[in-house]
Amino acid sequence: MAILSGILQVLIFPSPSLYFLCWIALAPLIIAILRARDQDAVQLLAEGGSSYLAPASLRQGFLLGYASGIVWYLGTCYWIYHTMHVYGGVNSFFSVVLLVLFALYLALYHGLFGVLLAISARKRQGYSLRALVLAPFLWVSVELARTYITGFPWDLLGTAQVNNVPLARIATFTGVYGVSFEIALVNAAFAAAALVARRQRVTMLIAAVCASVGLQVWQLVPMQAPPPDRYATLVQENLPLNDVHWDEQKESEVLQDLEKFSVAPKNASAENPGLIVWPESPAPFFVTDYHFRGMMMQIARERNSYVIAGSLGIENTGREDVQPDLFNSAVLITPDGKWTARYDKNHLVPFGEYIPFQSMLSFAKSLTHEVGSFKAGHDRKLLSLGKSHAGTFICYESIFPDEVRLFADNGADLFINISDDGWYGETGAPGQHLNMARMRAIENQRWLLRSTNTGITAAIDPFGRVVMSAPRNVRAYMQAPFAYVTEKTFYTEHGDWFPILCVIISLLALIVRQGPAAQVTEPQPV
Repeated sequence: MAILSGILQVLIFPSPSLYFLCWIALAPLIIAILRARDQDAVQLLAEGGSSYLAPASLRQGFLLGYASGIVWYLGTCYWIYHTMHVYGGVNSFFSVVLLVLFALYLALYHGLFGVLLAISARKRQGYSLRALVLAPFLWVSVELARTYITGFPWDLLGTAQVNNVPLARIATFTGVYGVSFEIALVNAAFAAAALVARRQRVTMLIAAVCASVGLQVWQLVPMQAPPPDRYATLVQENLPLNDVHWDEQKESEVLQDLEKFSVAPKNASAENPGLIVWPESPAPFFVTDYHFRGMMMQIARERNSYVIAGSLGIENTGREDVQPDLFNSAVLITPDGKWTARYDKNHLVPFGEYIPFQSMLSFAKSLTHEVGSFKAGHDRKLLSLGKSHAGTFICYESIFPDEVRLFADNGADLFINISDDGWYGETGAPGQHLNMARMRAIENQRWLLRSTNTGITAAIDPFGRVVMSAPRNVRAYMQAPFAYVTEKTFYTEHGDWFPILCVIISLLALIVRQGPAAQVTEPQPV
C-alpha cells in the first residue's frame, strides 16, 4: 500500500497529470501506517479472540513512508538522469546511481512523515483517531521542512490543484501549503473510512467522497481575472545547450537572428513604452560583451521598449589577485538604451550552478562544466519599468513560495520568470516547473510573464491560468497580454504563517499524546 501511494503521487503531476488522483494518493500510505502490525504479537486480542491490525512501530512507520518516498522521487524526478547523463558528462550507470541516491536522500522526508504519524497513533490498544486528524498537519509540516532544510520543494502536493482555480485561491491566504492541507485532509477522511468500525465506515466513506468531489467541482465556478491592458513580447530563443562553438561570428549571427524576433509589443507608444523579455540563456551573453550590449541597446531604442534579458553578470575582472565572480543575471535596458539595473539570481541550483562542499565532492565538478560556477546574489532587487516594477526570478527560484512572494511584498506589480528548461529534455519536468510558477502567480495575485529558452513560454493570469503559450523547441516570439496589479494578498504580506502554524500544532499534539486521547475505534477482525 505504501508503494501504491508512491505510484499515485507520481501520476498526479506532469506528464501523467491525473490530477484527480491527488484525493486518494496519500490514503494508502496512511492506512498502511495505521494498520501495520498484527496485535497477536503483543497479546492484544479483539473481541471473540480474533486478531486485528494496529499502528506501525516507529521503525515500520519510517520504512513505509520511506518506500513511498523513494517511488515518488524516482517516478517524478527521473529527469535528473537525463540532465546528469546528457549535460553533466556522467555515464549511464553513474547517472542512474545519482538518481537513486537523490531519491534515497529526499525520501527521508516521507519517512519522517511515517515516523510522526506512527508516533501520533500509538496507544496501548488499537489506534487513536488523533492520528487521522493530525495527518494533514504533519504532511504540511514535512513539506515546510523540505522547503527550508533541504531547499527542494519540488511538486508540493497542493500544486496538483493549480488548475482548480477557485479551490487554489486559498493559496492567496495560506500559500500552496493550504491547498496541500485540504488534499491531505480528504485523504485522511478516505483512510478513516477504511479504518473505523463497520457501522461508521459507510458514513465516513460517503463524507470523504462528497468532500473530494465537492472540492474538485469548484473548478466549474467561473472566475474573472483583472483584464489585461497591455502586451509584452516574450522571446523563446531555442538555443542548443551544448555542442556549440561560441565565437564572435557565431554570437553575432545568433544576436542578429534573435533581434528579428524581438518585435515591438502591440501597444508600445511614446507615452507607454513596451516590454520585451529574453529568457535565461545557455549562450555566453556577458554583460561586459559589447556585441550583446550593443544589440540590447538597439532593440530597446528602436522598439521604444524596456528590455529584460537573461545574461551573465561578471565582477572583479582584470584583477590578478581575485578570481572573477560570475552571476546568473537578468539585466534591464530602458527605452533610451541605458543599462540601469541587474538582478543576480539568489537561489542557485546545487550541482548545476555551484558545488556544495566542493572540497569533499570534487568528483562532481563535471556537473557544472556546461554552466560554470556561479556566485549567488544577495537581495530581491526589483527592475523598474517606469512607474511600475517587475519582480524577476530566474529558473529554479520559481519553486520557492516565500522567496518569490518577497518580490510582491517589496512592491513588484508584475512577475517575470526567465528560465532555461532545456536541461530537462522531453520529460515531465517542464510541465512541473510551469505549474509551480503558476502557483506563485496565484499566491500573490500577479500576472506572470514566463520566457524560456526551449519552452514552456507562457503568459499566466493572477488565477494561475495559462492565457497564452508558445510551442516548445522552436524559435519564436509571443505577444503576451498582462496587467500591473498593486494589491497585496494576505500571503504576500504574512508569508508562511500557515505551515508554521501546522508545525506548532503538530509539535504540541505529539508532546501531549500521552495524555487523554481520542476514543479508540473498535478492533476489526482480520
